[in-house]
Amino acid sequence: MTKEEKYQSVLPQIRSLLSGEADMIANMANMVAVLHETFGFWWTGFYRVVPNTDDPATAGELVLGPFQGPIACTRIPFNKGVCGTAWAQSKTIIVPDVHLFPGHIACSSLSKSEIVVPFFSHGQVFAVLDIDSAELNTFDAIDQEYLEQLATLL
Repeated sequence: MTKEEKYQSVLPQIRSLLSGEADMIANMANMVAVLHETFGFWWTGFYRVVPNTDDPATAGELVLGPFQGPIACTRIPFNKGVCGTAWAQSKTIIVPDVHLFPGHIACSSLSKSEIVVPFFSHGQVFAVLDIDSAELNTFDAIDQEYLEQLATLL
C-alpha cells in the first residue's frame, strides 16, 4: 500500500473516532495512535499552545500533549526548534534532515527528519502535530496534504 493509500484509509477511520467526542485530549490521543500505528513513525504527538498568564503580551510556550514513541521534550518556546517555528509562522514545516535545521531541538538524537503541522481554532494556532522519523527525507507534499486535512478535524 502506498503512503497516499494509507492516508486515504486512515482519514475515515480518524473522522469516525472523533465523531461525537468533544474532549480535545481524547481526540488528539486517538489521532496520534492511528497515525503512529499505521505509518510506524519514530515519534508522533501533539504540543499544545499554553499562553503566558504572567505576561499575556508574550506568546507563551508549547507543552507536550498526547504522543506515541520515546520520551519527549516537555516544553518548547515560541519560535524555537521546528515546532516553535511552525507555530510562529502558522504553517507546516517539512525538514528532510533535522541536523541541518537552524536551532533544532534534539529531544532524541535518533530523529532524522520531521514534519510539523499547526492546528487552528478561530484563526489562531492552538496545537502542533509533530511527527519524527528515524530516516532522512521521510516527509513530502503527500504527508503535508493529508496531515493538513486532519488538522481541520479537531
